[in-house]
Amino acid sequence: MSGALAGRTVGFVGLGNMGTPMAERLAAAGASVRASDVSPAAREAFGAEVTTATVVASAAEAARGAEAVLLCLPNSDVVEAVVDGGLLDALEPGAVLVDMSSSEPLRTRALAERAASAGHTLVDAPVSGGVSGARAGTLAVMVGGPDDTVATLAPVLSAIGHPRHVGPTGAGHALKALNNLMSAAHLLASSEALLAGQAFGLDPEVMLEVVNASSGRSGSTEVKWPRHVLPGSFGSGFGLGLMLKDIRIALDLVASTGTPSRHAASTVALWSEAASALPPDADHTDIVRWLQGKDTR
Repeated sequence: MSGALAGRTVGFVGLGNMGTPMAERLAAAGASVRASDVSPAAREAFGAEVTTATVVASAAEAARGAEAVLLCLPNSDVVEAVVDGGLLDALEPGAVLVDMSSSEPLRTRALAERAASAGHTLVDAPVSGGVSGARAGTLAVMVGGPDDTVATLAPVLSAIGHPRHVGPTGAGHALKALNNLMSAAHLLASSEALLAGQAFGLDPEVMLEVVNASSGRSGSTEVKWPRHVLPGSFGSGFGLGLMLKDIRIALDLVASTGTPSRHAASTVALWSEAASALPPDADHTDIVRWLQGKDTR
């Protein structure tokens, strides 16, 4: 993959748990990366780790000379603050904005309209696969936007993972929220079942081996329990608060379509209860310890 993006300049805003390895993969693919984060510590850490990238102090500076600026930020509030706070005005003519955050679909469409009025296209491209997927370049990238723009972004997004064009602007953010709703629901269901099995006297490793060869398998039983729950690390890199934010977006989306939402509402209610009981920095896999009634403070 080395050199695949040689000669292309990409701005990257948001150097957190996911953004750092994503931006690092762009640099490894040969892109001239201009990276920024509101945190000086994050900028310093990234600059020390990725010496081929140019680290700058602001999103506007990250846009200088860039054909695309990728955003990996916490939510729509932050995305809009960054875009409207100087980034949109700083974009090069014809440059594309790519929101890889877990944003709200309707707000994404509204922001795309503001970008279009300034002569720019906004594409949403949220990801799934966790920190390990970001490091390995295996993330699922759900892309929403015009066909021609998405096609031009394919080499850039392919350096990060496996992009799939899922529909018009906002479709990526909608699918990401719905994906996380399913993920949150089956982590709860799987954990309740596995904890019940343990209480009955079953070996959790044996249970996982059998379930993962059976119809009960899921990302929770194949990845989260073996990697983060059984070892006791509870360190997937994806916060419980972020999961709750995403599934609330999904519940609003479900409700707006008039489709059944009782299970979704129950899932959100349980995650909200867990978030209230756990520390603000809890990993989303810490919900298992909440189910066990263990204090994680």
